[in-house]
Amino acid sequence: MHKHPTAPTMAPPPPPPPPQQAARPRHSKLLRLIAIIILALIVLVGLAVLIIWLVVKPRGLVYVVEDGSIQGFSLSNNHLNATFDFVLTAYNPNRKVSIYYDTMEVLVVYGYQNLASNGVQPFHQPHHNATPLDVKLTAQSLLLSGSVSKDLQHDRSSGKVELQVQVKARIRFKVGIWKSKHRTLRVFCLPVVHFSPHKDFERTTCEIDL
Repeated sequence: MHKHPTAPTMAPPPPPPPPQQAARPRHSKLLRLIAIIILALIVLVGLAVLIIWLVVKPRGLVYVVEDGSIQGFSLSNNHLNATFDFVLTAYNPNRKVSIYYDTMEVLVVYGYQNLASNGVQPFHQPHHNATPLDVKLTAQSLLLSGSVSKDLQHDRSSGKVELQVQVKARIRFKVGIWKSKHRTLRVFCLPVVHFSPHKDFERTTCEIDL
């Protein structure tokens, strides 16, 4: 019996060479260097701002209600009509810091209910400056809760009322060419206003939250 010759077996092809990874470490080092530079710049800018702020030594802002009056007051069936006039003075006592007031809203509140509100046009306050703010707020057919209406009518009979004047503003500080990010300024005042225009108004200093 003849044996057929066996066909020679073919060796499998060699595996492909692994991809070159020489460029990856160089790429990672470049990214790390860029990240370190960016972080160093952020730290340097932060330190510069802190140093400027400490050198300038900013002082707190001061708000005072200089005058207040109520015009056209009427309260009937829990509906209020009245115009509240207030003159506030915003003091910036800092000699090297000016202030940008980008938005400002003023509210008059009695008890827990808002009676009226109005906005103030944006303005820039120079350093070491006192800026007067003449604000008129009108309540027109405003429905009050029963308890608020009762208390307000009682105060009307007594001839004077303690109101809350609140200010909310978005401001930025400026030192030289540097401007801070926006911060929220809140002012709370408790002036006592007489219904009679012949009564003297007692100047009221406000609380500041910044």
